[in-house]
Amino acid sequence: MLARVFSAAVNGIEAYPVEVEVNAGWGDTVVVIVGLPDTAVKESRDRVSTALTNSGFKFPMGRTTINLAPADVRKEGPSFDLPIALGMIAASEQMNAERLDRYFITGELALTGAVRPVKGVLPIALCARAAGKAGVLVPADNAAEAAVVNGLDVIPVQNLREAVGFLEGEVDLPPTRVDVARLFDQPGEDELDFAEVKGQELVKRALEIAAAGGHNVLLIGPPGTGKSMLAKRLPTILPPLTLEEALETTKIHSIVGLLRPGQALVTRRPFRAPHHTASDAGLLGGNINPTPGEISLAHHGVLFLDELPEFKRSVLETLRQPLEEGYVTISRAAGTVTFPAAFMLVAAMNPTPDGKMPGESRCSPREIQAYLGRVSGPLLDRIDLHVEVPPVKFRDITAAAPGEPSARIRERVIAARQRQQARFRGRPRLTCNARMGSRELKQYCALDEPTLELLKMAMHELHLSARAYDRILKVARTIADLAGSERLTAEHVGEAVQFRSLDRQIWG
Repeated sequence: MLARVFSAAVNGIEAYPVEVEVNAGWGDTVVVIVGLPDTAVKESRDRVSTALTNSGFKFPMGRTTINLAPADVRKEGPSFDLPIALGMIAASEQMNAERLDRYFITGELALTGAVRPVKGVLPIALCARAAGKAGVLVPADNAAEAAVVNGLDVIPVQNLREAVGFLEGEVDLPPTRVDVARLFDQPGEDELDFAEVKGQELVKRALEIAAAGGHNVLLIGPPGTGKSMLAKRLPTILPPLTLEEALETTKIHSIVGLLRPGQALVTRRPFRAPHHTASDAGLLGGNINPTPGEISLAHHGVLFLDELPEFKRSVLETLRQPLEEGYVTISRAAGTVTFPAAFMLVAAMNPTPDGKMPGESRCSPREIQAYLGRVSGPLLDRIDLHVEVPPVKFRDITAAAPGEPSARIRERVIAARQRQQARFRGRPRLTCNARMGSRELKQYCALDEPTLELLKMAMHELHLSARAYDRILKVARTIADLAGSERLTAEHVGEAVQFRSLDRQIWG
């Protein structure tokens, strides 16, 4: 007898339907899996056969052929265990298969027949809704994640026998429901706050501007000045995720397997801080079958690169495309995959190998130049704000009064973002000022004659590139939004220019 079970597999961050065809025939007792299965899928034979026996079902006698269609796309992971087991039970006429075609089914099987959680359930649920299915059967630990998809019955199953009982109508499993609005209202755990930062008012101002416009930041200063402390608090002043952003971020974290059991949605902007020994594949994503890297895990959040010159030059250069485009494309023999990577880059570094400013360092000019040369000019041009982080004064360290709290700064950031959303209404690609192109710069960043003359002088004195010119206009537009001004003035442009001058002092 032939049975069909519907499932899905993930490619990139999207899922595509997979039809599991199981045919129980005559001949020697053997199970054959075809359809480009990887090692984990091939091992399903042993897991499924043992799970069937331990769940009280008969193992099909004769030749059982399992086809995973489409057959020209490689299938990965243990998520096909449950659909294969149900297909074998249906093909051997041990259950009524009438309701099988109403659901997408996914899950890994333990040898006892228990259903274990798998990766990528959210994309699979979205795929099931797009395919017009009534619902999905998923492991109980993944049910909340799938339940954020509206218009779909998410059936949590604990074990194989429970899944069979539900499909035959003998077991009542109520669909899992999730209140998405309540998820966003839950307070963050152990949240940091800018009130804990002593002094560094100029750096706080720069980070506020960065948060308000989605700009990239480079923090340059000696060790112990608070660069990492400031960077880790940046997410606390960013605007909250929208539902669309949360779904996209959750899909990436689901595919990598970073969601906690029972976690429905990523509701806080991610903060990723990879070590400087990270490889190209670790940062961008890759391997034989590409998976998201650190820059995609930081999508809609912050990517923090501490000790920037210590990263391999080749690794840093790979950041150019995602910083410009907001996505990364990885090509392998198996195909090309595109991952979203719209993140804020926050980098920190010492000005010299021994951590002192160039005029105070004991390192030779050649040593300093070799150290700074690890960060290329094209990469620096893609960073909007270059900020000096000086040592904290003693009176600031011993001050009793706390600094301005993150909540107050965040209010100003949200107000500035709302002005940008109103300005860019109808253009979904433009989520913040940092995403503006040349057409938007011409439309929204017009300068009067005195302001234009100031910018011309700055470009000449600092030997800035055309890309740096665009960055200055974007930052000036954000400064004006924070001030509630629709018109760019010399004051706004002048403050933006000062955040481009430090790198010229250091890199010369």
